Amino acid sequence: MASKAKSTDRAATRSAARLAAVQALYQMDMTGIDLNDVVAEFQMHRLGQEVEGERYHAAEAEFFHDLVDGVVREQRRLDPMLDQQLAEGWRLNRVDSILRALLRSAAFELYIRDDVPARVVINEYVDIAHAFFSGEEPKVVNGVLDRLARKVRTEELPPAAIGEG
Repeated sequence: MASKAKSTDRAATRSAARLAAVQALYQMDMTGIDLNDVVAEFQMHRLGQEVEGERYHAAEAEFFHDLVDGVVREQRRLDPMLDQQLAEGWRLNRVDSILRALLRSAAFELYIRDDVPARVVINEYVDIAHAFFSGEEPKVVNGVLDRLARKVRTEELPPAAIGEG
């Protein structure tokens, strides 16, 4: 039973790290704050802390840092891949800032972090989309990430059949 609790705890801390990474990437996009400054701010003042009466869940700090740093480092490779998955006529730079941060973080995990199963990545980021949006955005996230996963994780997810996705 202890190992199940430990894996549940790890899943929860990784979920919190993903949410924090999306928030940090959004903050960087909106304010121009430096990568090191935003990571330090989140690690010192947000992860596992209480902010404005809201208790932030404990997050796996190393995973959080890897996501934020990785998105910044790989953004020039990630953005064109995401552009290709968006509906015709749409580009990532036209997408809502929080949605853009979410898609970039998820794309980094799908593309680089092959230690995390593709379906887990997709489900986690669809859940995060539900935390921020009540409209069609979670469906968009699901579709974009599913198409991307089928391209970069072909060993896990076969390409969609003609007419699918």
